[in-house]
Amino acid sequence: MDTDQLKPNQVNRTNGFQAQANGKGVNVSFILHRQHVANTAWGIGGGFTLDYITKVLTATGIPNHFVRSSGTTRINVFTHVRETGEEFKQVNPGPHVSAAELAELWQQLTQLTASDWLIISGSFSQGIDPDILVKIGRLAQQNKFRLIIDTSYPAVKEVLPLHPYLIKPNEEELKSWYGVSGATDLPDVLRLGQRAVHEGAQNVLLSMGSDGAALITPTQILVGNAPKVAVLNTAGSGDTMLGTFVAGLMQGKHPAENLKYALAAGSDTARSSWITDFAHVDELLNQITVQTQEVDG
Repeated sequence: MDTDQLKPNQVNRTNGFQAQANGKGVNVSFILHRQHVANTAWGIGGGFTLDYITKVLTATGIPNHFVRSSGTTRINVFTHVRETGEEFKQVNPGPHVSAAELAELWQQLTQLTASDWLIISGSFSQGIDPDILVKIGRLAQQNKFRLIIDTSYPAVKEVLPLHPYLIKPNEEELKSWYGVSGATDLPDVLRLGQRAVHEGAQNVLLSMGSDGAALITPTQILVGNAPKVAVLNTAGSGDTMLGTFVAGLMQGKHPAENLKYALAAGSDTARSSWITDFAHVDELLNQITVQTQEVDG
């Protein structure tokens, strides 16, 4: 929603709203599709909100298969206030998932093969233990599909010995996994990313918000700055960066070029009412510099 002001205990009339088929994994699906990467959206949900999401995905040309829950997929409200430049994010709890519904989703996952990439994004619905990440990691090793994880759960750290293809923490998530608090500088954060690689992650795509992003692999560290934009809506910026970067991996882009374009795409989403359509991403590229970073142990 967009409003001039947001005052307590009174009617606040807005300038308008958009009902978006949203969610982290859904956003990644849209971004992959817009980068001409065929993909299928999976998940668990229910109610009229899931009906809307699947309708939009299908109309866009994205195949989807959601396990139907008896609950209702949540509605989240993001409000941009023009007077203060603030953004308010109201996030509701998701539906409760039964053991039978989770078993149905698991059966889908077991069908993945070495030609597949699985991207896990966001938080889980009630009834799904984050430790399922480890189980999925073992399945990825067994079936040889590429596993990409973008979630804040500490269980991600337990997946690292199973060599996920890519993880995408932000700075605060990475620090929390390793018990680091307080202020840190760039080399400190990059060392934590290196620890994740040493413990098994094949690639770490580190989101640093307005400071940019880094790609950490066993052989190199690349750091890129974020371009300066007028932020309208931060929802989906990280999903955009991830989806764009994964598309670039699939298309064989050079790592530095891929990181630069992913940063531009994520920033274009931040200045848009919804995720980027890529029409104006190139305008931001000349503001971004990607450099190799050396970090002392």
